[in-house]
This record gives sequence, C-alpha cells and structure tokens, in this order.
Amino acid sequence: MRVAKQIKGKEVIDSTAMVVGKVKDVEINWDNNKIEAVIVGSGGFFESLGLSKDEAIIPYNAIERIGDKILLKENLNEPVL
Repeated sequence: MRVAKQIKGKEVIDSTAMVVGKVKDVEINWDNNKIEAVIVGSGGFFESLGLSKDEAIIPYNAIERIGDKILLKENLNEPVL
C-alpha cells in the first residue's frame, strides 16, 4: 500500500515536542483498508542498523496529524501494547 510506504521512516513527535521515535511499520485493517496503528522504534544507533527491539504500538486514533512528521494528540509515557 502506497500510504504505508510514505509513513514508514517518519519521525513521531508527542504533544510536548519530544521525539518518540521513527515509524518502523504500519498495521492496516485489510477489511476496510484503514490504518489501525503505527509501530514506532525507540530510535538511537541500533535502530538505524535495524537491530533495536524496543518498539511501541501507537493506535491511529492517538495521531493528531501526519505531515513531514507525525504529531500525537497526547504524551505517551508508556508504550501501548
């Protein structure tokens, strides 16, 4: 899906302007072709090598806006599982 390719790699910013990480993958509901969630890596050197195992699943309804960066509606202190 073209939209998923455009979202992968975007930086995710919470409501306090802190970087949460970068989008590693997108969960899509194929029944209705809608995005369910984005999977965000925690960032850092190992993330750039694809070796990081730390990730958060952020539901689509927690996203305020998608542009050059993805802005969240509220601060996510704990990864959503």
